Amino acid sequence: MTFDSFLHKIEQIKGAKPAGIDAHRLMIPVERVPYLYAEDFVERNPRESAVMMLLYPKGQETNVLLIERATYKGIHSGQVGFPGGKYELEDLDLEHTALRETHEEVGILGKDIQIIQPFTKIYIPPSNFYVQPYLGISKKELSFTPDAFEVANIIELPLHILLQDQLIKEVALKTSYALWTHVPAFIYGEYTIWGATAMMLSELRETLKQVLNTYK
Repeated sequence: MTFDSFLHKIEQIKGAKPAGIDAHRLMIPVERVPYLYAEDFVERNPRESAVMMLLYPKGQETNVLLIERATYKGIHSGQVGFPGGKYELEDLDLEHTALRETHEEVGILGKDIQIIQPFTKIYIPPSNFYVQPYLGISKKELSFTPDAFEVANIIELPLHILLQDQLIKEVALKTSYALWTHVPAFIYGEYTIWGATAMMLSELRETLKQVLNTYK
């Protein structure tokens, strides 16, 4: 399926119900299962944040944008994620947060992104954050300008590869909640995508599979 063919599915994607908790469950580390339902942790006053799950053309291919975060003193140092970050007081809403952070981190202007719909919020226990993902689409090829302070690498994941089952493996990792534990992950080249990002990517994958039934 070319990107042009993908665009013909946009209205169906807009109408598709996000796969939600069932898709998150496919990629959640076992230690995180008690935190699966974000609304259960309102009393902890979690901070709000938002990320952009951006799909765009590269040649004839539909790609999903991911970033490898720069190394810093923090829980998510060096991990693979979506562009995004915490809600700021000047943001109109969380959708604005996702657009602003995408511009700041990878240089893509908000006017070049069409928001399709929000996906299911995730609670991040180590940092006490709610993360609101948004599905966005750019209809033109993109030129990235990553912020060197925040982004180590741009990762362009072809959608047809995301939809392949062999991308999913179980790997042993050191985490914030266990010295070594086995977690489900997407393995793409040298990158291991796990945790909250894998859960969001799983929801994107399972939702699009409902519509893009011509992919194999």
